[in-house]
Amino acid sequence: MKNQWVEFTATFAYVGRIPKAPGTFGSLAAIPLALLLRMGGDVFYMVSTLLLAAVAIWVAQAYESRSQTHDPKEVVIDEVVGVLIAFTMLSTWSALLSAFVLFRLFDILKPFPVGWADEKLEGGLGVVADDILAGILASLIMQTLTQQTQWFEYF
Repeated sequence: MKNQWVEFTATFAYVGRIPKAPGTFGSLAAIPLALLLRMGGDVFYMVSTLLLAAVAIWVAQAYESRSQTHDPKEVVIDEVVGVLIAFTMLSTWSALLSAFVLFRLFDILKPFPVGWADEKLEGGLGVVADDILAGILASLIMQTLTQQTQWFEYF
């Protein structure tokens, strides 16, 4: 039972088993969860994201130990956490789409400190940390843009 729960969670309800671009599909699958969590307000959203990050680290470690592979491609719970972080306190579709694109770019291109975390950290923390950092970078950019411009106010 534990192995089934770990696989179900690590692959985000088996979305990570999609053969092509599992990270992108995992990121897309996070959108309904983000919208659901937004219903609870900003504090609920952020606390839930923090708790999910802790679960993701544990689950990624358990999955990695079982599979004997570092950062298996089917583990997408890390992308889910990264997208949730990128979406923090955003409310328009254009802002969410922009945050999604930024997150995916940072996750794929791995600029510093994302690449550093991907290369240097091991275990479950290593699996999740680069996505947390990619989400934080995307969120920082989006928070700056939404606070300093009117680009995302209307749609």
